[in-house]
Amino acid sequence: MSKVTIQDKMYVLKRKSFPMSFMLTARNTFRKPLLYFDDTTNQNRALRYAINQKSPFEDEQDGNAILQPIIFEDGLLTVPKNNQVLQMFLSLHPDNNILFEEVDTKKDASAQIDWMNIQLDAQIAARTLDLQTKEAIGRILLGTRVDKLSSEELNRDILIHARNNPQEFLDMLNDPDLRLHNIAAKALQDGLFTLRNNDRDIYFNLPDNKKKLMGIPFGEDAVTLLRSYLQSDDGIDLYKMLEKKYSK
Repeated sequence: MSKVTIQDKMYVLKRKSFPMSFMLTARNTFRKPLLYFDDTTNQNRALRYAINQKSPFEDEQDGNAILQPIIFEDGLLTVPKNNQVLQMFLSLHPDNNILFEEVDTKKDASAQIDWMNIQLDAQIAARTLDLQTKEAIGRILLGTRVDKLSSEELNRDILIHARNNPQEFLDMLNDPDLRLHNIAAKALQDGLFTLRNNDRDIYFNLPDNKKKLMGIPFGEDAVTLLRSYLQSDDGIDLYKMLEKKYSK
């Protein structure tokens, strides 16, 4: 039988914002019931924290209970290992894992390591990108502003994004449509396609073709629609031409 490790524990409020001092309900009352359902007896048992009692259950306490408030300071509460009654009381409290939770240092450390590894992977990937991929990512992140940036500015912005949003950045690199999106955006920017009628229509602007390509439904993005066209049977030849043009 494994031995239970007795140790200091820390608890934290789960709210996004919390007062400097927060008092947790520490006893069962008519206005604020504090009950624990005991599945061995199929009964609700009243909870009460008393510093001079050996049990958090009111029915196991004597008539000389000394009550003490439970106060979170700046959202935190530390309970030393010699206060097993309070640790047990908090584990049984109905608001456990709802209003507050125990800090799991091992779990938190593991999550931090995972995050740091993903962040490192993203930054390494960002440093090894070719120029076309950098432009493609920059165009998604920065729109047309990317063409006004120097190579140093583009590298800086991509590295910052990789550091701050590593998983999103890695997902972006694995997107098979990344290069296609960049080609569509550049073709539109370079005037091979134009927007007319208050940006409601996309027109060809090729030497031998000035026809309307498609309308832009409300809420849709011109680059995304153009990308879809270049993937279609009708647009595949044009896509190959653009791909060759922008790969130089």
